[in-house]
Parts: sequence; structure tokens; C-alpha cells
Amino acid sequence: MIGQTPIYILKEGTKRDKGKGAQFNNITAARAIADAVRSTLGPRGMDKMLVDSMGDVVITNDGVTILKEIDVEHPAAKMIVEVAKTQDEECGDGTTTAVILAGELLKKAEGLIEQNIHPTVISGGYRLAANKAKEYLEEVAIKVSPNDKETLMDIAKTSMISKSVASSRELLAKVAVDAVTAVAEKKEDGTWTVDDDNIQIVKKQGGSMDDTTMISGIIVDKEAVHPAMPKKVEKAKIALVDSALEVKKTEIDAKIEITDPSQLHAFLEEEENMLKKMVDTVKKSGATVLFCQKGIDDLAQHYLSKAGIYAVRRVKKSDMEKLAKATGANLVTKLDDLKADDLGVANLVEEKKIADDRMTFVTGCKNPKAVSVLIRGGTEHVVDEIDRSLNDAISVVAVAFEDGKLVTGGGSAATELALRLRDFAASIGGREQIAIDAFASALEVIPTALAENAGLDPIDILIELRQAHKAGKKTAGVNVFTGKITDMKKERVLEPIRVGRQAISSATDAAVMILRIDDVIASKGGSPKGPQGPGPGDMGDMD
Repeated sequence: MIGQTPIYILKEGTKRDKGKGAQFNNITAARAIADAVRSTLGPRGMDKMLVDSMGDVVITNDGVTILKEIDVEHPAAKMIVEVAKTQDEECGDGTTTAVILAGELLKKAEGLIEQNIHPTVISGGYRLAANKAKEYLEEVAIKVSPNDKETLMDIAKTSMISKSVASSRELLAKVAVDAVTAVAEKKEDGTWTVDDDNIQIVKKQGGSMDDTTMISGIIVDKEAVHPAMPKKVEKAKIALVDSALEVKKTEIDAKIEITDPSQLHAFLEEEENMLKKMVDTVKKSGATVLFCQKGIDDLAQHYLSKAGIYAVRRVKKSDMEKLAKATGANLVTKLDDLKADDLGVANLVEEKKIADDRMTFVTGCKNPKAVSVLIRGGTEHVVDEIDRSLNDAISVVAVAFEDGKLVTGGGSAATELALRLRDFAASIGGREQIAIDAFASALEVIPTALAENAGLDPIDILIELRQAHKAGKKTAGVNVFTGKITDMKKERVLEPIRVGRQAISSATDAAVMILRIDDVIASKGGSPKGPQGPGPGDMGDMD
């Protein structure tokens, strides 16, 4: 019979979801990711223990770290992980907020799709709401100047209050602010720029969290090459050399025939003289400390130690660049070009033993443009978590420096935006207003999650918050310690404007992208078959 033969368009084993089924599947997967990190939000949030396939353990409260460690399979869920990564790269903090917001936007959209509102309408409403929310955020923002150390400290402390290092946040916030202040550079137009890469973070197990310090210089994770070298050099003149202090080998295979022992002696003597000349070049320049990116020959080490020069070899390229910024030295590629003008200065270069390793500390640099932070902690997991927390703190202080604006935390900014968006929705005709209303409700997930994690009644808290904001208290937020609604500006719970702005942008982008998918075609994985060899009995052409 004609028409009864099935027509296969897609490969066998291909899975296809269409229409609402596909949308709901994607939304469910994305929401599952958001729910995974929801309990970590806020000062009363809990930590997660993640064990990878190798058995390595990570204990953290940091949203992006949790999502990076989880092996996510579903394509829509991967998009939500991307939201966290983007947030981390742009602001360093607010990753959990961004992910929860994306999950909530999808949850609200799910309800609207069930009411037969088209996803395109929802997407349009969300876009309108996001743009308006960012405008309102600018309106409620407070200006901050780079000289206002106290406010910058508060920003750093807010980013760390939800982490396990909260008990030492005063000290760590000071370290973060000092480090950013040291490396911040003012541009011609009066704005500031901060390059996080100029802050070197060195982790060493042992000691306690309170032993973490900032050093106005650089720590090089290497020791002096020769035991006879001085362990301490004061008022150091520092040479940074990119080439090796070794006798060059020929590029091509060469053979030297020696017929007389005196020739061999002359040959070795010449080698020695070459190394001596190299050390003399360093000595002549006036350098008392030498950092070499490549190797230093044993004989050269001997001559350097006789000259009283402290030398370190095989220093990482990134450390060499930081040393140049910290000490003001020029990185010399050819040793013969080394002159007194190329040297950098530091008050003290010394070798210290930290835990089991010997390290070189270059400290007391005048106006350094690169600094170091030495992190100490009881166990490896503690040190790693301090590192993550300090990275967050440094990032938010840097962002506050660059933008010069901040908003209050504790769910206060989100509630204020929700209130204004509801008024805005009423002024919009058409179905988009329903989506804008849904966006406003989604923003309130932040104070709700904060309240839930603190064991408070989220509905009561939300009602009180709305009342406070209706009465004109723009900075009212949830105090998770007292369970009351208090003024977050007085409580000094502050965050840079970029954190909120980026969270709204990336959460909206991800939600809209997932909503617009109505067909998922997943081909079955499997290794493609290789070229077939000749089958049995098929010998091919023999001639």
C-alpha cells in the first residue's frame, strides 16, 4: 500500500522534544541548577561539599565554584552555569544571585506559558523590564570615592560575610582594600582602572587565617640558587634577566676534535671566562639581586655567591612581569645590555621559610604597581576557601573603584526595583505588562531566599519589606541575624552597582534564550564508524 512506508528524516536514536514539552523540560533542568545553589545565598547560607571523580574534595559557598565543579549534562542547565561564569568574570561576586534570578525568571515564565501566553511575548516583556530595572538601579545608586576607605572596606566585608571566613573578614577586607588601592591606576579622563592580575596571591598551608598579610612587593616561590649567597639584602638593586647565565650550546650538531690536553684546558678555561664575564656584567651594573627567568650554570652560581649577589633562577614569566611593576626594573632580554638604569629597587630582599618551602620576599618597594597577598590557613580546604573569598573581595573593591557607584544589599535594591517595575508594568499596554509583573516578582526571590536560609518566614518578611519600601524607605532590607527589616545603609551592607546590573543582564539573557527554544533535537552520541576494511572473502584487487 502506498503511504504506509515510514519516512526517516533524522538518524536512528535521535531524540526530539517539541513545543511545550521541550520548553518545560528546559525550564525544569535550568531551575534544578538554580535550586542547587539557592541554599548558599546570604550570611546564613550553607556550604557544599563537592567530591570529583578523582576523590578531590572542595568545600565552598561560592556559587560559581559549585557550578564549575558539578558535571552538568543537560544543555539548558549548561546555559545557567554560563551565567555564573560570566558574573564571576565581570564582577567576581553575585554569582549565586544571578543564577537564582535566572531560575526564578524561568519559573514565573512557566506559569505564564501554562496560561497560553506566547514565549515571544514573555521574552519581550522581560527585555523591557531588564532595561528599566537597570535604569532604576542607577537612580538608587550611591556614589563612592576611591579615597573612602571605610566604604570600600564595607563592600569587601559584605562580599565575604556569607563565606566561612566571615570571622576574619575585618582583616581580609583591609588586605583587599590595601591591595586594590596599591595597584589602581588613574586614567587621563579621571576614571580609575584596576588590573587584578597585578595582585599576586600566594597560598601556604599552616598558621591561622589571621596570619594572612599583604606585602607591598612580590613573593617569589623560589630560593637562592647557592647556599653561600646572602639570605638578606637590604636596599637591594634588582636586575631582571630573561636570558640564561649558561654557556650557549651550538644550534647545529658540531664536533670538536682535540689532539692535545692543553687544547682541552684552553677550551674549559674559555668556558669559565665566558661565565665569569656574564657575572661581571651583572656586578658592573651595580645589581645586588638577580632574578633570572632561565637557568644559571653551577659555576656562575659560584661566582655570583663570591660577589655577594643574591640570585634566583627559573622564575615564572608572570612573576617577572610583576617584579618589574613592583620594583620599577626593566626586563632585560640580553645580558650584555644590562645597565644601572635597568635596575629596580626594594628595601629588602630576603629568603624566608614558610611551612616547608623557602621563598624569596621582595618587600618595601616604593609605590609598587604590583603587590602580593600571602594566605595562611589551618588546612588545605581552608586556604582554598580564603583564596576564593579574597578574590571576590578584591574584585568587588576593584569594580567599586572603577564605577564609583554602589547599592545597598540584603535584598533592599531588589525589592525597590520590584516596586518600581510593578508601577511601570501598569503604564504599559498589551500582554507584555504581565511579563514585566512576573519579572518584578522574580526579583523578590533574593530577599525570599535570604529569609529562607536564615530560618525566617519568607512571606512575612516579603510583606514587611514591601510595606517599608512603599513608605519610601529605599534602603530597607532583611537583617538575617535579627530577623527584622532594617536600613541596610546604616548596617553597612553595600555592594558595587555592577554586581546587580550584571546579574540582571545575564539572568535575563539566559532566561530569554531558554524560553525561545521550542524544539530540542539531540542526536545519539557514539563513535562514528571508521572506514571499513575488506570483508571476509573480499581480497580486493590483487593487481
